[in-house]
Amino acid sequence: MSEAAKWYVIHTYSGYENKVAQNIEKVVENRKLHDLIQEVRVPTQTDTEYTDGKSKDVEHKTFPGYVLVKMIVTDDSWYVVRNTRGCTGFVGPASEPTPLSEKEVEQLFGIDTSTVTANFKVGDRVQISGTAMDGFIGVVQNINFEDRSVDLLVSMFGRETPTTLPLTQVILVED
Repeated sequence: MSEAAKWYVIHTYSGYENKVAQNIEKVVENRKLHDLIQEVRVPTQTDTEYTDGKSKDVEHKTFPGYVLVKMIVTDDSWYVVRNTRGCTGFVGPASEPTPLSEKEVEQLFGIDTSTVTANFKVGDRVQISGTAMDGFIGVVQNINFEDRSVDLLVSMFGRETPTTLPLTQVILVED
């Protein structure tokens, strides 16, 4: 085959993305269509969430209801994808397979999309945990998600003292 495989977007029922990807991979394996359908991906990103001083990595679907397929469009490959249970069709005019541009593919796969979240915001009162200032209460001045740190204004010995701590060492104070 002289034609190069391109990335296409498949629309699925919401919540069926992983099942559709598995079913396509299974059919490709059974029918030995590796040369036509080369890769199937469900786009996800890993977010780090900080709650009560503990971090937890949570995986989220980047585009719920969509699956990406790298394939060469032929009658066989189109039939396999289109007739997979949970798949509603290709994304494109009149459900015709429309390949992603090189720029779109680069944006989807070339950039680290992991994000960090915290259960507090600027102005919230937090308690310091796991440092020499254990138990002190501070007010959040700034949250730096890139460095995974938080700037606090802590009242110590009658003075407001600025300090920077990792996100894992602060706990939201419930009022």
